Amino acid sequence: MLIITTSCSSTYYVDATNGNDSNSGNSPEKAWASLSKVNSVVFQPGDKILFKSGTSYVGQLEPQGSGAEGKPIIINRYGKGEKPAIHGEGQKLHTLLLYNVEYWEVNNLEITNTGKERVANRRGVTIKAEDFGDVHHIVLDSLEIHHVNGSLVKSDGGGSAIVWRNSGEKVKTRFVNLIIQNCYLHHCGRNGINSWGNINREKWYPSIGVIVRNNLLEQIPGDGIVPIGCDGAIVEHNVLRDFPDMLSHEEAAAGIWPWSSDNTVIQYNEVSGHRAKWDGQGYDSDYNCEGTIIQYNYSHDNYGGFLLVCNNGFTYKTSGNMGTKNTIIRHNISVNDGIRPYPTEREGDFSPVFHITGPVENTDIYNNVIILPKKSLDNTIVKMDNWGEAWPVNTTFKNNIFYSEGNSTFSFGEDQNTIFSNNVYYNNIGNLPKDVNAVFTKPDFINPNVRGSGFEVLENFMIKGNSELNKKSIGVSKLILE
Repeated sequence: MLIITTSCSSTYYVDATNGNDSNSGNSPEKAWASLSKVNSVVFQPGDKILFKSGTSYVGQLEPQGSGAEGKPIIINRYGKGEKPAIHGEGQKLHTLLLYNVEYWEVNNLEITNTGKERVANRRGVTIKAEDFGDVHHIVLDSLEIHHVNGSLVKSDGGGSAIVWRNSGEKVKTRFVNLIIQNCYLHHCGRNGINSWGNINREKWYPSIGVIVRNNLLEQIPGDGIVPIGCDGAIVEHNVLRDFPDMLSHEEAAAGIWPWSSDNTVIQYNEVSGHRAKWDGQGYDSDYNCEGTIIQYNYSHDNYGGFLLVCNNGFTYKTSGNMGTKNTIIRHNISVNDGIRPYPTEREGDFSPVFHITGPVENTDIYNNVIILPKKSLDNTIVKMDNWGEAWPVNTTFKNNIFYSEGNSTFSFGEDQNTIFSNNVYYNNIGNLPKDVNAVFTKPDFINPNVRGSGFEVLENFMIKGNSELNKKSIGVSKLILE
């Protein structure tokens, strides 16, 4: 039976242990008991649904109704104890579903979705909108989502902790102010946070106000955070680490990257330990994107390197791919990236620190610090490459520090107008690019031998105050420490 609440805002309590669905739900003493009861109600602006801390539920949470501006519907917990837990047990492809609703805030839940075997498109949380128009103000805050056993095969649909999807054949549909913050995502396959939206440039209607911040992702083998079909998305202050080596040799994945999105800002993140057998970089500026900025990030110990910038030459200049243009990579620190320990089936020992491939245009890479490890396989710093028989155009490297602890090299091809200027090349680096202002002195780092996790480590890779490199504006800004 569908229940529509009154127009006045109400607070409803849910207690799996002591509640009863015949209760009013309006007090802890008269709490409801089940998810099915919650799902039967059409909630009104300003309503609150509070689950008792320490309780657990099996099934799906599929709430109905929409809030309003200034009066969101809020899911949270009450009482002391662990976060209320909802276990999907693989019964459906989601445990929490927000479908064609807006002005919702979901806080402080534990969510799992483990089936008997891996299934494509299995998620923990699905936010979905179809032919709705603008979907306003969806917030996920302080959720723990884990043990979601989706497929590890991307082409089958994969799986993820969180996904948002918007589509509209009759009504243009997008998200406006979608925020995912303070969440802990772990042991999910294939991906962490990903999305799907309006990617066709002839029907361009990107989501706006998308923010993904202050989340911890670990033990997730595939892609970490991937905004798709967005304009102006911000991905900041996230930590992604310890990606297990579970994917096949055919599966490409990376830490944080936009696809079919414009003006994405990726900043103050730490990505480490990505072990995908293809790609496996910390960061990526992918195709059908313009104006991506990757700045003030820390990347370390990733098998595939620090950075991928790519454009699919086979699909370039179609409605689904306007190219990869005007990417800025600045003030990042990469330490010990490109450490793939075994050859891949696709390209052998391929793991350059920078992989720039296909007809990418106008890429500016400046004021980054690259600490190159002693590698046993691929020792390439920068690999300029082709994809679809097309090469990068107008790539600039300026004011960067390439600090090699072993023997390193650069690799070029038919890339056009690649410019190096005012970079530092220290130690055993071969096939150097033409750089009329090249610097070959040892950088005056505070302590370049320090390794570890956390942004507090990065102070060691600042240039000492009296160094000539500071006068030349070489190295990373101290803003990375703020």
